[in-house]
Amino acid sequence: MSSSYSVPLSLKLANLLLRPVAGSRRDPDRAFERILAKAGQAEGDQEFTDGFRFLLRGWAGDEHLTPVGWQSAQSHVRRHLTNRARVQRLIAEHPEIEREPIERPVFVVGLPRTATTLTHNVLSISDDHRCPLLWELTAPDLYASEQQRRKAIASTRRWVDGINLLAPRFRDIHPMTAEGPEECTFLLPHALVPLSQARIPAYQTWHYERDFVADYRHLKQVYQVLQYGRPRRRWVLKSPMHTEHLTALRTVFPDATIVWTHRDPATVVASFCSLVEQGMIGTLSPLDLHELGAQWLELLHHLVRRGMAARSTVPREALVDVPYSWLGTDPATGAPKLYDAIGAHWTDADAARLPGITARPKGSRPHRYDLARYGLTRAAVESVFADYNALREEVDRA
Repeated sequence: MSSSYSVPLSLKLANLLLRPVAGSRRDPDRAFERILAKAGQAEGDQEFTDGFRFLLRGWAGDEHLTPVGWQSAQSHVRRHLTNRARVQRLIAEHPEIEREPIERPVFVVGLPRTATTLTHNVLSISDDHRCPLLWELTAPDLYASEQQRRKAIASTRRWVDGINLLAPRFRDIHPMTAEGPEECTFLLPHALVPLSQARIPAYQTWHYERDFVADYRHLKQVYQVLQYGRPRRRWVLKSPMHTEHLTALRTVFPDATIVWTHRDPATVVASFCSLVEQGMIGTLSPLDLHELGAQWLELLHHLVRRGMAARSTVPREALVDVPYSWLGTDPATGAPKLYDAIGAHWTDADAARLPGITARPKGSRPHRYDLARYGLTRAAVESVFADYNALREEVDRA
């Protein structure tokens, strides 16, 4: 039997308020057409659009989906379709956008909860680097005027405030700010995000079989839009989801440097299940925590297994392995080593900024988690990740 969990009062009220409009999930195609009519669609983009129609159908099919969950599903699809249409329109209006070079980008990858965020934030310190900010990722545009920029930032702040209101513990696990660096997960059209909010087995199977080159071409176009008309700096990008798509990533970004962070997978799985729980409390009722644990153990194993299979194709000079101890326990020593490993220059100014990056946000509570809460044991996780643990031991020795 699964562990108990509590639902915040704000979430209970939101589900009550949204209940009258939740009936639209019974006809997901009609809901999708309404979204598409507002978002728009670029000519010849049918395959992109069809992928999200398929996703929304599957999402609507989870019998335990709450009104908040259905609202979240539609918002997810709406954001991706709207951003896609805008990016394609901007490229049609300014064809030179696609000639913007994205040179020697750095991609931080690895299992989630392995200090990928901390690594990304440390790399964002340098004035020579360019990290995408959350407000840019939620609505990428050229932002020709300061008024447009302020409006986009304010909208993203409201969105973050909404998440923190409905899932108060989320900010203790993965704090977000509108003007802070964030990950490519917000841009990748078909990442694993929907599976952290609903049970969509058909989408999971489709995801496993998908060729992700088109997704990474879309990702590149977005960064070309964000770079257009601005000073060119080295992009530093991050998402644990990149780990299972290294082949597609390197097809589109052949000169990329891959920074792979490492940590004990038993700790990783427990911590990440705790993060997913905070999202699923709002989107599924009832929520089976043991089912959550089994699913994400499988998904994370699949992710790292595919990443390990692709490692051999990455040139040695383009792959940097980062043990958790580098930044997780001693960032003052690890940060200069990290910069040196990617061919970047660590300065006194960077060192002065480091304490502000590594400090816990004010008012945040410690993040505690336990494998048993999700029906898992350390022995079971270590058995599943035996090959990865062998790699991790090699990294630690090196």
